[in-house]
Amino acid sequence: MKNIITVLLVSSCFFSCVKIDVYEKQVNIPSQQWYYDNKPSFSFQISDTSSLYNLYIVIRHTDAYNYNNIWLRIGSKAPGDTIQFQNINLSLASDASGWDGTGTDDIFEVRENISPGLVPLKKPGLYTFTVGQIMRDNPLKHVLNVGFRVEKDKQP
Repeated sequence: MKNIITVLLVSSCFFSCVKIDVYEKQVNIPSQQWYYDNKPSFSFQISDTSSLYNLYIVIRHTDAYNYNNIWLRIGSKAPGDTIQFQNINLSLASDASGWDGTGTDDIFEVRENISPGLVPLKKPGLYTFTVGQIMRDNPLKHVLNVGFRVEKDKQP
């Protein structure tokens, strides 16, 4: 029992000490039913315009989710610009290997880099991204959270 508590304490310290480079936020989907008009918004400041950034969408869902993918409409607004939209087809599973990403029990999380084709972060200031679902179902059931993460690119 002592060993289990020690492992839990060490691992929680490790995971709580992980530094997020720029921004990360998760938004809960009420009652696991994502309606068309529910478009979570994510805003963050960029001051270092000389760095390259990776943008990630994070989707958490249950294994009762009915599809292998999810279509998203991403809105992006750079400082001083108008909002631009892009549709993204995010794979969540394949018939051969099952659910993508990481999972525990019946909950799975997919973190996908969506940087190609979206706004480069070349202006200092406030950036805002919105994420909406554009699947056939309204509401789209069994989606728990939608998240957005921004990291500085580590490549030289």
